[in-house]
Amino acid sequence: MKKFKRIGVLTSGGDAPGMNAAIRAITRKALDEGVEVMGIIGGYSGLINEKLIPLTSGAVSNIITHGGTMLYSDRCPEFKTEEGMQKAVATCKKYNIDAIVAIGGDGTFRGATDLTLRGIPTIGVTGTIDNDITATDYTVGFDTAMNTVLETVDRLRDTCESHARCNVVEVMGRDCGQIALMTGISSGAMAVCIPEIPFDEDAAIAEINKAKEQGKRGMIVVVSEGVFATDANGNKVPYGELLRNTIEEKTGIETKFARLAHIVRGGSPTLRDRLTATKMGAKAVELLLEGKSNLVVIEDNGEITSLDILFALTTDRMYKNKLKDGDLDKFGAEELRAMEAICEKRREEISTLYKMAQEICR
Repeated sequence: MKKFKRIGVLTSGGDAPGMNAAIRAITRKALDEGVEVMGIIGGYSGLINEKLIPLTSGAVSNIITHGGTMLYSDRCPEFKTEEGMQKAVATCKKYNIDAIVAIGGDGTFRGATDLTLRGIPTIGVTGTIDNDITATDYTVGFDTAMNTVLETVDRLRDTCESHARCNVVEVMGRDCGQIALMTGISSGAMAVCIPEIPFDEDAAIAEINKAKEQGKRGMIVVVSEGVFATDANGNKVPYGELLRNTIEEKTGIETKFARLAHIVRGGSPTLRDRLTATKMGAKAVELLLEGKSNLVVIEDNGEITSLDILFALTTDRMYKNKLKDGDLDKFGAEELRAMEAICEKRREEISTLYKMAQEICR
């Protein structure tokens, strides 16, 4: 076990319910091991600008029930520069911070790698509502976000039923359609539209017309924010708004549009997010004390484990078809096969759920 005197913890990028649970677990696990903890306010910008607070056991008491992040978050362009990174490293040295645990998504983990390369051991903990980090089965915040969507859609369905309407609901998720897909199935939506799989608009319209003829009154269609289309003027626009117009035009059903936006980010975290965040936070401290660094804590088939951050980020780019020249040069054949297997696993999961949505959601 490597002995650290003091570690720092930060949250970066979009906030996610469960981040506070992770902060609490990291703090109390470290304190139990005799390691002091400094909270870094506002992500990497806080590290650059020396915004730090000591975290005691009392300081993190009861935060497990709160959404958002008590350490706040910020997107920090300055940290992407060498000058900014050196300021962050200087802050760590000035305040005797031996290592960092960074909670967030892919951008957060790129920053973690930058710190590690400059002599500050860093471990990443996944925290993003989108569940869009391909190398992990689950990211902290995903379950709470889905439950928030589900509760909201259920309420929209009530008024749709009362007035014989359809409601097209756009939900967050960036390029990952899992929030839309899983909440669409769970809310009994008529159709689900996600970025990963082409949407058959004509088939969806036909199902809605059929349901109308059979006497169905309230209808829901769930669309991921990552789906776009081109409007009559050639502009790229969110598809959900166009779909609302198309449904009303081709079915005669009064159709409303609801963009849930950042409502999905907030709220008290669910049991799953609190528990997963706690497990991941404790694991991060254990990895640091074992002398390990530049790892991201993940969930793989129910087990909390870890992967090299560069491996995880490259796998994510592979899945999203965003690889750049040279990205794969650092990896051997076995690692590349492992990346491909992870990508295929995610594709199969999405495909299976989407097929279920088509069979059941009507």
